Amino acid sequence: MPVKSFSKVTKQIKEKKGGRITALHEHSRDARRLQRASAREEKLAAKITAREKANLPHLQRVSFFQSCLPEAPAQVTPYDIESIQSLIKILLSRFDDELAALKAERRPGRPPATRELAIKQQLEADSKEYESGLWIPDLRDEETLFSLRNWKGEWSGLNVMKFVRLNRKGEVRESSFPPKGQS
Repeated sequence: MPVKSFSKVTKQIKEKKGGRITALHEHSRDARRLQRASAREEKLAAKITAREKANLPHLQRVSFFQSCLPEAPAQVTPYDIESIQSLIKILLSRFDDELAALKAERRPGRPPATRELAIKQQLEADSKEYESGLWIPDLRDEETLFSLRNWKGEWSGLNVMKFVRLNRKGEVRESSFPPKGQS
């Protein structure tokens, strides 16, 4: 299998050229190999960035529920549906102060700021998701609560937790990790 990473291609070409990589002409095979490797690195970096951006709302949501757990190291008691829904209401109102401040500093007749539009869009998306089933850690499960307390904030650390979808009516459906549509 050919070497594809930019650093390894560069190293191979340096070894081949005797440590002088500047001795390449524009359309040589080695120059094309470097261009392909560089393009591949850029494409992979763009995909990683897009994936991290897509995962960010879920990470922030799980982080919110982690911050709602009590600080005491004693065993956490599982939550009931009503207390989970009260936490969700707090989650959905987390931007209220910032949104009010942005509205207050905006002059009459001016369009809303970009941040204000982003907040409104996020709140609308969260509210719609709550209608059909908000993806959250299963706070009724003791193992999940223990895992949530010890979670380090990384996407890969979420696979040990159980997740559910809880809607506004209080109906709970089992869900999977990673979240896929209405799983």
